[in-house]
Amino acid sequence: MYHERQQRELCALHALNNLFQDKSSFSKSQLDQICQNLSPNEYINPHRSILGLGNYDVNVIIAALHMKDCEAIWFDKRKDPSRIDTSKIVGFILNVPSNYKVGFVKLPIQRRHWIAIRQINKEYWNLDSKLDAPQCLGDESSMLQYLREQLQSNDKELFVVCTGEVDKTQQWLLPDNEQR
Repeated sequence: MYHERQQRELCALHALNNLFQDKSSFSKSQLDQICQNLSPNEYINPHRSILGLGNYDVNVIIAALHMKDCEAIWFDKRKDPSRIDTSKIVGFILNVPSNYKVGFVKLPIQRRHWIAIRQINKEYWNLDSKLDAPQCLGDESSMLQYLREQLQSNDKELFVVCTGEVDKTQQWLLPDNEQR
């Protein structure tokens, strides 16, 4: 199992590489180029940290996923995650608040953190780059319960990652009467 650990503010890069289980899926230079392409005439790029250390926004993640013929679909947290047909998706990217630290000192700055969740060998894994090792969430039922708990918070967002073809036909979403 591949698990990139947190470096600087590169959680979006780590989440993408962890999601695709490949260190070479994306590089910092590729994500920086995406930022440049998204805002070519901006002196200070709005899609990443002003210092160029990462902290990429959702637009960069979506553009990167397009390079793999994938889509990031925002999941309406008013719906239950059991509406997701997990057999049709690549995985999930969860966006959560994160405190900003310098050494051991927490600063009163709120940042965002990207986390990949996916199935590997019939179990679901939290591949958060801030964890020392991947966290096993268990089977589909346990993973869905984990997502329900995460989505109870107003400041967390879930993106379903699937291929472009699955997105076009909305195969990732089960009909209302077919929840798992």
